[in-house]
Amino acid sequence: MNRQIFALHQVARRTFSSCARRQIENKVPQNQKLFQEDNGLPVHLKGGLGDAILYKTTMVLTILGAGLVVYELVKAAFPQKK
Repeated sequence: MNRQIFALHQVARRTFSSCARRQIENKVPQNQKLFQEDNGLPVHLKGGLGDAILYKTTMVLTILGAGLVVYELVKAAFPQKK
């Protein structure tokens, strides 16, 4: 029992240690080159296919939401007569 607690303590200490066990590659210079090149794309689409899908999905949801708001306003402005 005591050995298991000690092992758990060791694992927790290693997990939350401040030293890095492996070095992470710095990708900032590559991303700077990608976003600063002049290829005619707006900055919010330079990230690739994922950015394009996210942008188009956001636009579709925005247009659908605006249409729903207009529909509800018209429905509230002209109530049905009984």
